[in-house]
Amino acid sequence: MYDQHQTIRKQSAIIAGLSLLIMSIAAAFSYGFVHSSLIISGDPMTTLDNIRGSRFLFNMETLGWLVIIITDLLVSWSFYIFLKPVHPEYSLLAGWLRLLYTAVLAIAVSHLVVANSIADSTTLLKLDVMASQVMHSVTSFESIWSFGLILFGLHLLVIGLVAWKAKQIPRIISVLLAAAGFSYTLIHLMYSFVPQLDHVTSSLETLLSVPMFVGELGFGLWLLIKGRKLAALN
Repeated sequence: MYDQHQTIRKQSAIIAGLSLLIMSIAAAFSYGFVHSSLIISGDPMTTLDNIRGSRFLFNMETLGWLVIIITDLLVSWSFYIFLKPVHPEYSLLAGWLRLLYTAVLAIAVSHLVVANSIADSTTLLKLDVMASQVMHSVTSFESIWSFGLILFGLHLLVIGLVAWKAKQIPRIISVLLAAAGFSYTLIHLMYSFVPQLDHVTSSLETLLSVPMFVGELGFGLWLLIKGRKLAALN
């Protein structure tokens, strides 16, 4: 029975690490490359033209988000299994927070599907009306996802706390996870509830981009390199 639990925990470390790597690549492509190049804030007509002129890329962005949703589900389970021996209650809380975030993300991505459908429509809508509807769907995606990232930040804070309690996990990993969680929570609370300070929030996001990126990805790499080799975690 012990060997079986040990095997499952090692598998969870591998699944979590690989899922985080795949997720990072998908996010860099979908949001960092496609979304940021096609969506022009405050310019619905240019955004519509970009989407219509790059239909394949926009479809690939949506596919990338689907990959992210699937890998998020895998990470929720894997983190819980791997960290459960350290603190079952906190590990379960972290898992539920990530599942809630994933549900919010799925709702957000549905608005990209709507935007794609509108842009592909053959109805007799005026172009300015169509462009306005597409931009509304895209901004709905961004605002809902931003709200979901508050939950994601709380998830990372809890993961950082559990990692701190685990003797075998380097303290720098837990600090980076907590720093990433705090950064996500603060920034997206500001985006969601203090929109008049968006210019300040944007600058703060740029400043905190490194810990936000390194925190979870660093844990993923540690899981693949070291975590999967541990005989036990406590």
